[in-house]
Amino acid sequence: MANPNREIRIAVMGATGSGKSTFINKASESDLPVGDGLESCTSEVRTSRPFVVSERIVTLIDTPGFDDTTRSDTDILSMIAAYLSKTYEHGTTLAGVIYMHRISDFKMGDTSKRNFTIFRELCGESSLKNVLIVTNMWSEVKRETGEARESELASKDKFFKPVLEKGARLLRHEGTLESAHTILHYLINSHPAALRIQQEIVDEHKPIEKTAAGSELRRDLEEQAEHYREEIRNIREDMAAMRVKDEETRAELQEELEKKQQECIRIEQTSQRMATEFAAERARHEARTLQMEGEHRKQLQTLENLQDEVARILTENELQESLHIRKQSEILATRQAEDERRARELEEERKANALAEESHQKHLQNLLEDMEKVRTAKEIADIAHAEEVRQQRERLAVLEAEQQRQNSAIEAAERERARVDGERVCLQEELEKVKASHAQQQKDAKSPAAKPALQPKAEPAQVQPKATEEPSKKAEGLQLPASGKRSTGMFSTVFNWVMRKLWSSKKTFRIPRNNQRAIAMSYV
Repeated sequence: MANPNREIRIAVMGATGSGKSTFINKASESDLPVGDGLESCTSEVRTSRPFVVSERIVTLIDTPGFDDTTRSDTDILSMIAAYLSKTYEHGTTLAGVIYMHRISDFKMGDTSKRNFTIFRELCGESSLKNVLIVTNMWSEVKRETGEARESELASKDKFFKPVLEKGARLLRHEGTLESAHTILHYLINSHPAALRIQQEIVDEHKPIEKTAAGSELRRDLEEQAEHYREEIRNIREDMAAMRVKDEETRAELQEELEKKQQECIRIEQTSQRMATEFAAERARHEARTLQMEGEHRKQLQTLENLQDEVARILTENELQESLHIRKQSEILATRQAEDERRARELEEERKANALAEESHQKHLQNLLEDMEKVRTAKEIADIAHAEEVRQQRERLAVLEAEQQRQNSAIEAAERERARVDGERVCLQEELEKVKASHAQQQKDAKSPAAKPALQPKAEPAQVQPKATEEPSKKAEGLQLPASGKRSTGMFSTVFNWVMRKLWSSKKTFRIPRNNQRAIAMSYV
């Protein structure tokens, strides 16, 4: 069954050609007729098919504009008032009212101002909180131009500022389904309220001409009639002031006068028959409203059935989803428990690894410290060893130098010894020769033939060696003969000759004592 608490109704009003039917078709995906030309298309109050927005069933009410091209404003007001009052009597209250305004209009003329004034009186002050003023046709103007016009409409008292200050809201319709539903969201959860004209006709039993909207329309019609009367008086004065010869102009003025008189009469008759037309329209709408409500209930029931089917399917899906979710939850719980167990094991393993790593790091640190100590000790030992090696090398160098010096000394001594040995050999050879000569001389002296020859002769004078040829010091163990002394005998002669040979070489000759004795004994 249909739930009336879930259904909301929203009326859409505005001037003719402001896009009311287009907005309703876009929001509800209905197919209400839409006017393409200058003539109005909506001449009756119609409702869209019910549709769902945020789990609420929404029905939009399409109303004709007050500046209709085929019907008078009193007929439009009577039609709207008849529908609203009849539905209000059946317990239906509007959740809100949307007033459509073309942002593409260059200015808001007198007709638009009059239409909005009647709309404001129709709604009343108490229901303005459920009123949305929606600007559309933004695609027909530049964004900067449309925003400037929107700001002007919202900021001036002669436009929308008074109703905006009392709770109404100014919104934009971009021509899309999303934009239309966004606008409807502002009224879905609003508290339904009766419009002023519903309260005046149903609750206060006022005739339509006595209602605020009817009074405003009558005042406007009287102003129009007074304006026409003023024009008629001006035309008559012009006609009276004109000459008889200007018959053609006089005829035109007469024709204009008759038109004005007829329009004035029409306006007066329209104002007077407002109550009659409202009663007739109300009676005419009685059956039509019942028919519309019956069709609406059928559509609503169909929609409710579809929603029930959808709800059943959704419930089954939710049940299956809940079972699936429960299974998934169990699986997830099992996985979570397993993951937690593995996480604990991993945590314990991580802690054990951390402890092992810490112990390993400490061990490494100790090893590094020990290695550092060993390295330091090794460096110290290396330094000491290097110092010792250096000292040993220095000592070895000293020893090598000393050895070289000794070797040099030994080599020099060997050379000197070889020289001395050579000289000694030479000296021995000379001595041998001398001994041989001396022996020969002794042999000759012993022979008788040689005795006369051995008469003593004067010794030849000893040749004194030069002072420069004497050695600077005496040979060790041998006293050389002095300058004024002479040796006698053959030994002295030979000895002196050998000494002269040695002195002539300008070298010091050391003769060991045993050699001296041997030499001396050999000559004795």
